[in-house]
Formats: sequence, structure tokens, C-alpha cells
Amino acid sequence: MRTIPYLVDGDWLEERLKDPNLRLIDASTFLKIPEGQGFPELWSGFEAYQEEHIPGAAYADLLKDFTNHEGAAPFTIATREQFLKAVEPLGITDETYVVIYDRGPLVNVDILASDWSARLRWQLKYEGFDNVAVLDGGFRKWKLDGRPTESGISEYVPAPFSGERREQLIVTKEDVKAALGDENIILINSLSEADFRGETTTYPRPGHIPGSKHAFFGAHSNPETRLLNDDATLQATFEKLGALDPNKKVITYCGGGIAATWNALLLNKLGQENVAVYDGSLNEWASDESCPLVTG
Repeated sequence: MRTIPYLVDGDWLEERLKDPNLRLIDASTFLKIPEGQGFPELWSGFEAYQEEHIPGAAYADLLKDFTNHEGAAPFTIATREQFLKAVEPLGITDETYVVIYDRGPLVNVDILASDWSARLRWQLKYEGFDNVAVLDGGFRKWKLDGRPTESGISEYVPAPFSGERREQLIVTKEDVKAALGDENIILINSLSEADFRGETTTYPRPGHIPGSKHAFFGAHSNPETRLLNDDATLQATFEKLGALDPNKKVITYCGGGIAATWNALLLNKLGQENVAVYDGSLNEWASDESCPLVTG
């Protein structure tokens, strides 16, 4: 049962840092998109976490522990067995609530979005746990506000995880194929406008899935406050896509199923619960020549 907001600010979190029911998690992961040709570079945020993190925060290694390295795409959700092993050290039980933060989506690019946090939040929800929030503005905003940090490693008392999977929150390549042309399903591409139009070479083939709407995951925050836009602004963004219609199902996708979870979080925040993430996203779709893509 949810008892906390979908996103919380620094004041809210700082007041609760010593709450024994809080499970504060640093999910920082680093992604660097090369200029021109080449594969994106990904690495763990564990060293950065050890150097400095919000007091009491444990680290969740999304790359090492929460990813199925035998999956079809480079960043595929962990199996249930992998997840249970990875989540137990975080001490998440029905009596706790979780707040997740990260250091931003990309290296050397100042895009405002906590998509790595949103990814772990989505995984927890998928595995059956709802009482989780993302820190608005992430670690960067926390630091800009002069709030406390510490170094080293913090840990929680391990606990078995009791949630049950919700298969409706994830879709496969075949599900997306079946959704093409279905007026009751809204497909949302969460990447940049250049990616959407097919002007970049980040993925095996350029373009977007036919019929997709576009909502860039990095356009939902205010550059001055470094916080999420207000609900009215967010609502206007997603309403024009038809994504808030309670009678429609929304599928979000991106390159590897990360940015898509940020849009999924915001849709949930606005009251749209019928949202699934295409986990394979363009890494999988664009690798299959039989899957159509359009540019422009």
C-alpha cells in the first residue's frame, strides 16, 4: 500500500533521514553516449557512492545485480531469482518505505531526470512493492542545496522480499508488434527529438516505432529550480498525447528501458496506472530487421 508521494523533495527526505522505516537507496549509474558512431558506455556508480552519498543510503548496483546479463537486450530486467537475491540486502519489508536517488541520466550532459531511480522504482513496483518514491532533483540538487553527505558504505539489515510480480507492467517485442495500429494503446517514445526523428546512430537502426508519440524524458523539469514541473504542466504534456485517457493503455519505450521508466513514473503520478514499459526498447527492436521503424 502506498503511503508516500511518488516524488519527494530534499526537505521531506532530510526530515526523515533517521527514520528506522526508511530505506534510502543510491541507484547512481553512469551512461556516456559517444559522439558519432559507437556503442554507449555504461558503468556502475558504486565508486562515486563510496566517495559521497546521502547519509544512511545503501547502494543498489543496477548494472551488476538488477540486470539479466543473459537477456536479449543489453539492459534487461533481472529474473525473479536474481531480483530476490539483489533486493534482500536492502532490507525492504511491508513495514518500510523506499526513497531512491541518482546522479542524473548521462555523463557530461545536464539533462534533468532521475531515470535510474525511476528504473529501480519500476522494478520494485513490477516485483510487487508500491511504497517507493524518487528524490526530486536527485543527488545534484541535494548537493546544490548544501545538504549533508557522507562517505563509505551504509547497509541495512537484510530481509526477505515478499511482493508478487505484476506481469502487466512489462511488455515484450511481440506485445508491441500486436499493439501497432491499436487505437486503444498509446506508444510513447521517451528519447530526444533527434533520436525520435532518426537523426542519430546510437541504436542499430534509426527512427521510432510506427505510431509512436514523442515525450522526451528530459523535458519535464525546470532548469532554474532543477525540480520537476508542476502537475498542470506535466498534465498538459501527456494529455496532448492522449496518454491520460483512463480507457487507454500506455506503453513507454526508449533505448534500453531506462528513460521509459521516468515517463512511466510521471504518468503514474498523474493518475494513469495502465502503463507498461517495453523493456527491450530500441536496443532489441532496432536489432530485428522485421520490426518496422519510421524516421522524420
